[in-house]
Amino acid sequence: MDEMLPSLPEPFRIKMVERIRLHPREVREKLIREAGYNVFMLRAEDVFIDLLTDSGTSAMSDEQWAGMIKTRQAYAGSESFYSLEKAIKDIFGFKYFVPVHQGRAAENILFSTMVSPGCYVPNNMHFDTTEANVLLRGGIPVNLVVEEAYDTQKDLPFKGNMDVEKLERFIKEKTPEKIPLIMLTITNNSAGGQPVSMQNIREVSEIARKYGIPFFIDACRFAENCYFIKMREEGYRNKSIKEIAREIFSYADGCTFSGKKEALTNIGGFLCTNIEELYEKFRNLAIIIEGFITYGGLACRELEAMAIGLYEAIDEEYQAYRHRQVEYFASLLRDGGVPIVEPPGGHAVYIDAKKFLPHIPPEQFPGQALVIQLYIEAGVRAVELGSSCFGKIDDTTGKFVPARMELVRLSIPRRVYTDNHLKYVAESLIRLYQKRDQIKGLKRVYAPKLLGHFTARFEPVN
Repeated sequence: MDEMLPSLPEPFRIKMVERIRLHPREVREKLIREAGYNVFMLRAEDVFIDLLTDSGTSAMSDEQWAGMIKTRQAYAGSESFYSLEKAIKDIFGFKYFVPVHQGRAAENILFSTMVSPGCYVPNNMHFDTTEANVLLRGGIPVNLVVEEAYDTQKDLPFKGNMDVEKLERFIKEKTPEKIPLIMLTITNNSAGGQPVSMQNIREVSEIARKYGIPFFIDACRFAENCYFIKMREEGYRNKSIKEIAREIFSYADGCTFSGKKEALTNIGGFLCTNIEELYEKFRNLAIIIEGFITYGGLACRELEAMAIGLYEAIDEEYQAYRHRQVEYFASLLRDGGVPIVEPPGGHAVYIDAKKFLPHIPPEQFPGQALVIQLYIEAGVRAVELGSSCFGKIDDTTGKFVPARMELVRLSIPRRVYTDNHLKYVAESLIRLYQKRDQIKGLKRVYAPKLLGHFTARFEPVN
């Protein structure tokens, strides 16, 4: 494929539009106050531009909608199950899969089957639902990302990598018997959407096999990671995204996948493996908690949409457009002086809230404070990935332990917003940065123990 130039437009036409409205500022101030200063608790209709997540927010194609309409609904044996099975074997190469209603359901089945109290699950970096599902089963999630990932200004091609030396030392220290599986998240969401190199995937796989530990990949954004490998790693420029994907998953024993990201659907996911014994356990548990194995808690039309969307996600023209749009958004913020995680990720631009709001201490949640001010300023919804999401209360001392990074993620839904929408968001953030000294911190007054940031409530600090 010829390298696409930045001036090339989106590789699609817009067939349907949805009206969005910007409430007056005083209305936005009232709404966010009533929501406990938590943007998760806002109604979608009260948000002008929604960059909360890229999960389940994609615009589906005419081919996907047509496939959904044609699909036969059946409790067992729908043709859409076999369409999805064919796509998974073609792109991922795994022998067995179980459909589920979304990625965290795949995590629930995986960890319910493999994790027992007191064991350890190493990952490059766990995302929030992955970490919560490990903790729910009594396991201990361990992040072993390369140290460079914590330097938001360090510009490296694969800052999402696992530190393989740390991984091997950890296995020797804890013994393989205490480690039921090793995971690798591609791209690395918690580190700023940073990609993982093929070399790193191969090295992690070799260590897992050396110690006889199953190796699973969190594959939510696999195609974006494949595109980074194609563009940045030696020897892959002339390979297709599907070829790169097949190589990635050939090193793994299985994967979890949220179809709400790179199957370009609004719901759905699956759990794959090559290990027949594990598949039997996954399948039996899925029947109990998700539904029969040929629908997985979904209407059959959603399986067909995933099967079609997987092929659309590995289209190289689409990936070139996707990455260009993220880079364009990042360049606007960078040129305006806004401190972002460098280099930009594949699905979002992340702001370094520590650098944006250095006067707000971690216990006053600078990332959350910035998210709230962005909604008040512009009606834009983003998400905090800092101490509200990843901070902990120390069980021994009872003291609050902040997250190492205070990030704000601006996720770009796929095929939804134009460059003009992102330009508006960038201009709003630049205005906030110019008056950042006026932004005050927050006090958290309520949060459940697991995934508390979803329903937490805050109050402004005087």
